[in-house]
Amino acid sequence: MAINFNLNDLQAFRAVAELNSFRKAAEALHVSQPAFSRRIEKLEEALGVRLLERTTRRVSLTSVGREFDRKVQQLLDDLDQTLLGIRGVAGTRMGEVSIACVPSTVYYYLSQVISRYHERYPKIRVKVLDAGANDVLSAVSNGDADFGLNFVGSQETDIDFTPLLEERFVAACRRDHPLAKKRRVTWTELAAYDYISVSKVSGNRLLLDQALSNVPGRPQAIYETQHVTTMLGLVEAGLGVAAVPSMAMPAADHPLLVSVPLIEPLITRKIGLIRRKGRSLSPAAQQLYGFFLEMKAKRGKPARGRAAAQNHAAANQ
Repeated sequence: MAINFNLNDLQAFRAVAELNSFRKAAEALHVSQPAFSRRIEKLEEALGVRLLERTTRRVSLTSVGREFDRKVQQLLDDLDQTLLGIRGVAGTRMGEVSIACVPSTVYYYLSQVISRYHERYPKIRVKVLDAGANDVLSAVSNGDADFGLNFVGSQETDIDFTPLLEERFVAACRRDHPLAKKRRVTWTELAAYDYISVSKVSGNRLLLDQALSNVPGRPQAIYETQHVTTMLGLVEAGLGVAAVPSMAMPAADHPLLVSVPLIEPLITRKIGLIRRKGRSLSPAAQQLYGFFLEMKAKRGKPARGRAAAQNHAAANQ
C-alpha cells in the first residue's frame, strides 16, 4: 500500500516539532494555518499514528513522534546535504538561515562571508539579527537564530564558542581632530575631549568598564547610544570621540573617520561563533558556519586582516 504523504508534509512536521507551535511553524513555511494543519493531519492519517499532542497553549511530540522526528530530521538533512553538494543544483536550493550578530561585526566582516555564501547559494535567504551581545546570546540559546557571531558566550554552559579573531579597541575621531595626528592615544588623553559611549546595556560598555575600573581619569560620556554604528555617526558629525572595536571602523581611506590605537591599557575582545550545544545545524546553516571557519583558516592566526594589521602596527610603534 502506498504511503500518501510528501516532502512538504515532512517539512511541516519538522517545523512544528522544532517550534512547538502551529502558528510559528506555519509562518516559518509561509503557509496559512489551515493549510499547515491539513499537512499534519494528512501525515498522521497516512502513518496511522498520533505524532503530536495538542493543547490550547502548546504542542508537544508523542513518544512515537519523538522517534519519528529523529528519523525525519536525518532524512531531510541528508537530502539537503546531497542537493547542496551537486553542482548546478546548489544554486537553485531554497531555504533560510538565521544568524545573530553584534552590529559592529556586520559592515567589514559578516558582509564578506555572506557575499561569498550568496554567490554559491543565491536562493537561500540569510536573515541577520543584529542586536546587543546579550540579545545575540539569547537568540542562539532560544533557537531564534541558527548560530551567532559574538564576543560573549564562552562561559555559558549551553553554548559552544569557537574563537575566530581577536581585535583591539581604538579611538575613533574625525580626520580634522587633534587626536588624528597621534600615533597612539592613552585613555587619559581621550578623556580630555567630548566622549561618546554606548549605553550600559551594551556588552562593549561592560567590557570597557571592567577593563578601565582602576584607570584614573578615564573618559566620561557626554553622549550615549545603543549601538557602535550609531556612535560612529555622531563621531563623523563632529560631536566627539569614541572608543570602538577596530572591526567596526571603516577602511583607512575613509574621507572623514580615522582610528588611532588606544593604550594604557590595551583592551581587546575575542569574536567567535556561538551555537547551542546539542543542536545540529541544518545543512544550509552548516555551510554558512563553515564559511566563517574557512576564513579563519585562511588568516592563519586568530587575529589577522585589517583589524589585526592595526594591532600589529600599534605594537611596533
